[in-house]
Amino acid sequence: MKKLQNSSQILSRLLVYCIIFITSICILHLLTIDHDSSSCNHQNLRRNHIISSSKLSNINNIVSNTKTSLSLQSNPLYTSKTLEANETTLHHIAFGIGASSKFWDRRKEFIKLWWRPNQTRGYVWLDKPLDNVKVEEDNQNYYHLLPPIKISSDTSKFKYYNRKGDRSAIRISRIVSETFRLGMEDVRWFVMGDDDTMFVVDNLVRVLQKYDHNEFYYIGSSSESHTQNIYFSYNMAYGGGGFAISYPLAKALEKIQDDCIQRSPGLYGSDDRIQACMAELGVPLTKEIGFHQLDVYGNIFGLLAAHPVTPLVSLHHLDIIDPIFPNMKQIEALERLKAPMKLDSAGLMQQSMCYDKSRKMTISVSWGYVVQIFTGLVSARELEIPARTFMSWYRKSDESGFSFNTRGLAKNSCERASVYVFTNAIYNTLTNETASEYVKHVGKDQWKCKEKVVDSSLIQRVVVYKEPDPHLWDKAPRRNCCRILHSEKPNTMVVNVGGCHEDETMGR
Repeated sequence: MKKLQNSSQILSRLLVYCIIFITSICILHLLTIDHDSSSCNHQNLRRNHIISSSKLSNINNIVSNTKTSLSLQSNPLYTSKTLEANETTLHHIAFGIGASSKFWDRRKEFIKLWWRPNQTRGYVWLDKPLDNVKVEEDNQNYYHLLPPIKISSDTSKFKYYNRKGDRSAIRISRIVSETFRLGMEDVRWFVMGDDDTMFVVDNLVRVLQKYDHNEFYYIGSSSESHTQNIYFSYNMAYGGGGFAISYPLAKALEKIQDDCIQRSPGLYGSDDRIQACMAELGVPLTKEIGFHQLDVYGNIFGLLAAHPVTPLVSLHHLDIIDPIFPNMKQIEALERLKAPMKLDSAGLMQQSMCYDKSRKMTISVSWGYVVQIFTGLVSARELEIPARTFMSWYRKSDESGFSFNTRGLAKNSCERASVYVFTNAIYNTLTNETASEYVKHVGKDQWKCKEKVVDSSLIQRVVVYKEPDPHLWDKAPRRNCCRILHSEKPNTMVVNVGGCHEDETMGR
């Protein structure tokens, strides 16, 4: 009996010791977690302080001069993105570029802006061979910077009855089919464009990644001209702005296209012939409004400064519209655009808006292009509507000529925004931020506005900090938010652009 009692007491003591030991371990563990958490918070605060300090101390060192000095390769942030299994890449796209031997000398410069040797695949399709002198010159100087050239097949057997058009439209409409017949391997998408079109190829890939290339897809956008869309079709992808056709659809198109063309001899152009065949196949247009036909004349500033919340994929009619940056030739202006395209192609031209309430100013940032500073508080609803700095394809300047909403420019130059033009950008690997500079542009009528004595007139440049987000378009579309940062120099405004915080809006 005593032995049993002693055994019970020993077990009880052991149980108590175990409970005390386990409790002590738990307390020590909790204390360790709390200490680690405090350390992490302290490190984060210190890191944030370092970033803020470096921002303010490096404002004057952002750009050494107004010329782009970056190594303009593909976006390092985008190309380093971990690709999912079987995800579409640039390798899976075959380009078919419609071109004319008559304009080749001038327009090949546009293609060189976006073509990536050893990365992009496809062909330029000419109406006839170039003369030997031009061929030799291209081979010596440009062969590695341009797509290989193919000559389109003879189309004289096809009927063409449209008096206002040109039968070269038949040749161009067959480019996708002729490219398909070349039997290129591992192609998922055939992309059509013109020789006066510039593609933002990273954004093109982003758009096509959303769609199943094994299905029938016909992807592109309408014209900016309402009259053009009425005359042709709102269901048609305009070839200058570019369109994409999935491989199985291209295969089906190639089988029926010649017969389809013969059934539509009265059509005007190449893109309406493509759309007529798509209608026969029962495939509608999937609209992606980042393909820009640019059926407008003049200055497209208003369109780009209020770019829709979608990736910028292409710009067409580059030899018709004004240079996108002032006081420059078009090629030179587009070369400047390559710097932000390299650093953050997903964010290129994306608009952000915020208020500087203390100075009663409104700021609109079209990243990589321009910053506008308005006197007074302007609503987001107004700012997201493109200003009519351009004319429609039929030379009208009123709002009825366009297929989207526009707003007029203030007649009084004093009521217009101060405009700051992009000059250059750099990437800071330590903070994972881009810093871009925008310098004040004085228009022809700015000198007339003598009463415009407000804070914005003192600002000569704007510095914008932005963390690139290669996954921006993997999420629901939303404009980035911008915030005014402290600046030690009265002639410099400092802005941060990025994803919106919880409950953050333009008005708060």
